[in-house]
Amino acid sequence: MSAEPQNDADAMLLREDAGGITTLTLNRPDARNALSRAMIAAIQEELDTISGDTSVRTIVFAANGTAFCAGHDMRELVTKKSPEFYDELFHACGRMMTSIMNLPQPIIARVQGVATAAGCQLVATCDLAVAAESAQFATPGVHIGLFCSTPMVALSRNISRKQAMEMLILGDPLSAQRAVDCGLINKVVPAEELDEAIGEMTAKILDKSGYTIKVGKEAFYRQLECGVEEAYAYTAKVMAENMMSHDAQEGVGAFVEKRKPVWRGE
Repeated sequence: MSAEPQNDADAMLLREDAGGITTLTLNRPDARNALSRAMIAAIQEELDTISGDTSVRTIVFAANGTAFCAGHDMRELVTKKSPEFYDELFHACGRMMTSIMNLPQPIIARVQGVATAAGCQLVATCDLAVAAESAQFATPGVHIGLFCSTPMVALSRNISRKQAMEMLILGDPLSAQRAVDCGLINKVVPAEELDEAIGEMTAKILDKSGYTIKVGKEAFYRQLECGVEEAYAYTAKVMAENMMSHDAQEGVGAFVEKRKPVWRGE
């Protein structure tokens, strides 16, 4: 299927749909793709639209320019000095991040450059992440007197406590290789192979039952917040219900019969 651009080239967020894959591209390269209030609103609008669109099977977050995302827009933070604006901004950003987790489709971060503060938070919040070798990751707010408290939520749910605290307290950047070693991202590749790596990942997602992935993604994030016994009770119920679905019955039957399953997404 041919790509169908959804935005003008001058928009701060670009959308492209092709073959069940929606690519959302941060398009403020001169501002290092900083998450201004307007940028957050644009992303939220797209996420809200995509959430009910069954034709979208997976989403890729990409970025134009040398940086993936430099976090919140510092110029905006300096010029709009009011507790009401700050409160609204950080809550809006938190809603955007939880929307990413709550979407039924898996979301992949395509990280071509530096991802700092809320940009690092965005990478950590996405379900999967692939980065170029030159990419770097940091939560450097401590350097300017603003601890990365909201990025800490996603960061501490991806990597170990000691590693998270090192990033948060020292503010030093991680190389892409160290980021993959500590579990912040899935894979690091040469920059020229980034699109190929994303393509391989999305192809594998499209080959699976969309219904099954939806069930699994929701269960994954819910069980993380449970105690062990509660998690097992919850996921046992999820698996029992999943097993009664068409796609599970089809998939198990196809495995037994040694044939390729035909998914219906239900």
